[in-house]
Amino acid sequence: MTPILSILIVAYRSREEIGPNLASLPRQLLGRPVEVVVVDNSPGDGTGALIAERFPGVTYIDPGTNLGFGRGNNLAFARSSGECVLYLNPDTVMDPAALEHCVRRVLAEPDLGLVSPCLRQADGRMDLACRRSIPTLWDGFCRATGLAARFPRTKLFSGYNLTYLPDDGTYDVGAINGAFMLGRREVLARIGGFDETFFMYGDDLDLCIRVRQAGLRVVYDGRHSIIHLKGMSVARDFDRMSTAIFDANRDVYLKHYNPRGSRWVKWKYCAAFGAWKHLARLRARLRGHRRVRPL
Repeated sequence: MTPILSILIVAYRSREEIGPNLASLPRQLLGRPVEVVVVDNSPGDGTGALIAERFPGVTYIDPGTNLGFGRGNNLAFARSSGECVLYLNPDTVMDPAALEHCVRRVLAEPDLGLVSPCLRQADGRMDLACRRSIPTLWDGFCRATGLAARFPRTKLFSGYNLTYLPDDGTYDVGAINGAFMLGRREVLARIGGFDETFFMYGDDLDLCIRVRQAGLRVVYDGRHSIIHLKGMSVARDFDRMSTAIFDANRDVYLKHYNPRGSRWVKWKYCAAFGAWKHLARLRARLRGHRRVRPL
């Protein structure tokens, strides 16, 4: 029987969190099997041995090198067969009711391209990146300067993470987070999966933009939630991580909003993202933070 769902996980130094992650995943949904595929971008750290011992039903792929997020997910996609596909981070803990709800929506709504529930961190706070606009330069300025954090319920200032909208509602958004992205296989195959030129960061935003360009909806559904133990499988070095995040998202904008290669448009986006990056670093250091939230 064809699986109703393929859950694709790209792991990187994920031995500590992937056990609870895999243990939380259902083996069946709606009377049909669920398959799980793990691509291990850090083979040798013990993740493969743990999966072999505790989760023999999981398909484990050792590519022998770090493929990056997008390329790893595309490899897992090619090795899977489910009617629906879930791109899932290893630092998540699933609520099966949330997963079933999202699968039912994808199957019932032909114009729905991607969906995500609310992602909550271990302390219960919402991971703001699970619902985002396609931000304007003004939205980016408000977020980088702290106006969005200061006035989270004011639409004028909080367009970046849409915090003026109810957390427990459901509505169309510009983008969702790569930690949980669920859609139909046919749609994702037609769009072409992830753009492998993005090694890490920016790839989820790029995919959401292409889904919307195809005339499909990107949906946030806060009526259900899962846990996202954010930041456990990424580097903690602030400068390197923040540079990668902002530069990748700058490249997404140059790809989609400067197709003719205008020097003026390129300068505008490079200047804007450079300013956002430095402002975000300054704010984080003044507040004593060691890392910046992904865009």
